[in-house]
Amino acid sequence: MTPQEKETEMMKSQITKELRLLFKANMKIFDWDIPENDDRQSAELIIDVIQKALDELKSEVKEGKYDEY
Repeated sequence: MTPQEKETEMMKSQITKELRLLFKANMKIFDWDIPENDDRQSAELIIDVIQKALDELKSEVKEGKYDEY
């Protein structure tokens, strides 16, 4: 196992926790801003945005944007 894989394994739960906090924070904002919010639809839309952002990051990584971060 590489050092990066070991670090990722150690941080996996923290990364997951932070992603869930991002999702839940946005769900709260939707509830505050939309009086008759459809929670399931909001969740799906938020997840779509997060997924697109992850896809963009993945593309940037493949392009070498973070090689010297």
